[in-house]
Amino acid sequence: MPRHRRGNSTKLSATEQGAALDRIVDGDTLTTRDKAAAILVLVFGQQIQDIAALTWDDITVTEDLTTITLGSGPIALPTPLDGPWRELLANPGHDQTAAHPRSNWVFRGHSPGRHIDPMHLRLRLRDHLVSARAARLGTLHELSKTAPAAIIADVLGYHPSTIERHAVDAAGTYAEYIAAVREHCQR
Repeated sequence: MPRHRRGNSTKLSATEQGAALDRIVDGDTLTTRDKAAAILVLVFGQQIQDIAALTWDDITVTEDLTTITLGSGPIALPTPLDGPWRELLANPGHDQTAAHPRSNWVFRGHSPGRHIDPMHLRLRLRDHLVSARAARLGTLHELSKTAPAAIIADVLGYHPSTIERHAVDAAGTYAEYIAAVREHCQR
């Protein structure tokens, strides 16, 4: 059996990610919680096991704003990405059973007091994302082109060396980021 080599996994391209996100947000084939999970994979490159373990302490939904904390601070979700979170708060599912009388899990599982099994969630998303891993790696590849690795890692809850590897792979440089910041500041 050949040894696994880093960097040879399939990644969704930015075009494929955009198309998948459009299908998920605008489509009606996914449940609300599957849409919310898919958004975290496609937009923020989150791992399925981390998504499954989210609690409502990590998410704030107000009339005007929906935020999610994945790393060091909250991230605002713009419309239409906030829609599934608002629906999920209103109807979290699995709340009419003795298994979850007052559960704080966002993605409640079938077992009492437990979150959804990550493998079950991964399988639910497989038909819509091709592969959650390919979607996550593609997202991290694209995000690593937009800002320094340390900032992305801090906001998304990754180790800086992980994002740095993606940045090197994407051939992203800080020069692009600095040029964008300068241009923005000059306006």
